[in-house]
Amino acid sequence: MREERDLQIAEAAKKFTELGNPTRLSIFRLLVKAADTGLSVGEIQKELDVPGSTLSHHIQRLVNVGLVAQRRDSRTLYCEPQIMVIQELVTFLLAECCTRQTQIDPVQPD
Repeated sequence: MREERDLQIAEAAKKFTELGNPTRLSIFRLLVKAADTGLSVGEIQKELDVPGSTLSHHIQRLVNVGLVAQRRDSRTLYCEPQIMVIQELVTFLLAECCTRQTQIDPVQPD
């Protein structure tokens, strides 16, 4: 059980590490706005004004941790946000929300 939890923490940390970069976070947020249809790499580049080689590097890092998937349509490469992955990440963060709080009875004045 502890090993499984440690693996979950390590995987979550990898995803958060990649989202911790301003350019990658901007890319992911832009893709989330486009939803399931995603955006072409060219559209992302135009929208964010990021040089092509830099953009490719950042997108690849998001792909490597499963936050973005890519698909090719003829000569165009599209990036799609993996919404379920980010939802799982949020669920993991909130899974034990408030479980350490104890109920305190209010003190009644004398």
